[in-house]
Amino acid sequence: MPLTSINPATGDPIQSYSEMSAREVGDILQCADRVFAGWRRTPVLGRASIMTRVGETLRAQSETLARLMAQEMGKPVAQGRAEVEKCAWVCDYYAEHAERFLAHEVIPTDAANSFVAFEPLGLVLAVMPWNFPCWQVFRAAVPALMAGNAVVLKHASNVPGCALAIEKVFQRAKLPEGLFRSLLVGSHRVADLIEHPRVKAVTVTGSTSAGRAVAAKAGAMLKKTVLELGGSDPYIILADAELESAVTVCVTSRLINNGQSCIAAKRFIVVESIRKSFEELMVNHMRAQRMGDPFDEAVTVGPLARHDLRDALHQQVTASVQRGARVLLGGAIPDSKGAYYPPTVLTGVTRGMPAYEEELFGPVASIIGVKDEAEAIHAANDSAFGLGAALFTSDTRKGEQIATEQLDAGSCFVNTLVHSDPRLPFGGIKQSGYGRELSVFGIREFVNIKTVYVK
Repeated sequence: MPLTSINPATGDPIQSYSEMSAREVGDILQCADRVFAGWRRTPVLGRASIMTRVGETLRAQSETLARLMAQEMGKPVAQGRAEVEKCAWVCDYYAEHAERFLAHEVIPTDAANSFVAFEPLGLVLAVMPWNFPCWQVFRAAVPALMAGNAVVLKHASNVPGCALAIEKVFQRAKLPEGLFRSLLVGSHRVADLIEHPRVKAVTVTGSTSAGRAVAAKAGAMLKKTVLELGGSDPYIILADAELESAVTVCVTSRLINNGQSCIAAKRFIVVESIRKSFEELMVNHMRAQRMGDPFDEAVTVGPLARHDLRDALHQQVTASVQRGARVLLGGAIPDSKGAYYPPTVLTGVTRGMPAYEEELFGPVASIIGVKDEAEAIHAANDSAFGLGAALFTSDTRKGEQIATEQLDAGSCFVNTLVHSDPRLPFGGIKQSGYGRELSVFGIREFVNIKTVYVK
């Protein structure tokens, strides 16, 4: 069954790719495992020099990759360029710091010498989504490769062009041939990949349902997993927040990647005394956004990645309105070509509505009114998800205390938007998954943390 990429701005097919046979996949896994045997013995500084070249190659290919992302999944080209630069940054970061992260840690004991060593596991399967088709891959693959592992990528079926382009980036940078490969296969074959004896671990970014399926299969095979799953990030706006700047940040976060980000702001929890002012500013800022062709440099909101995703989002909005939410802006599918959905603002959102309970993957803001700070914190934590959270207040000491001690999320930010950074660990709790990517914690996820004791 071919994999076909479709331009979401027009609905027109771009290109079809033949799905790899079981034999082709087996040959790729065998090759990756064989190359891994040599790569694991390559000094970390030798790996680092190659990873530096990967970053240089990414920057040289920035425009091509940005335009490919715009074509295959609708990302505005300006955001695509920023995504590629972030991928280059993560290459630079691990090239600089991996030797220190992987150095033996001496632990004084009764032994003559005792220490902890960090040894690679082998071949890591990366199952990645379409929304950040470059960043999600490099965020997972770079630390795994720098730790001495091999990586095979099963990318989302609607971005096969991006999958192959990423493979070519590594090839151009002279990564050992076969150490990173893209597998052009459908999602129905992920279980078989996890079962393959050459695959030693799995990293997944995707929906909670996809994560559960992977975790169940990997658990049955006793293979390590890292799961970065969905999110419905709460942004708390307290009564003493500087509203204009808070709304600017909230709108920026809500509309990143056309609203299709696991750590985008989703639920805006606003203290009642400032709710109406917040709503007015939110509507004005959202209305000012320009929706259209992702190749247009002035566009800030492109199409959703697929028509079925657009339709599912609209069903969530419609169901929320039927249960009492009010539409302040948007909320209707445009009568035009492409998988577009307009910037939308809902208010009066309460428990039992999709806009409260579920992840809305698109440019829809859900405003939840609360009476005070305590109720705001309760509402923020009243979610199955726990990926990110943000809080806006003029009292930064109080904001830090709430973020540290009272919000249930893997990343908590004060007076700015939740975002990933190679220097900081990234991941969630509850239904948002487990394990961490990035920083020292990310490179140590797919290693054998080995105790060595010499009497």
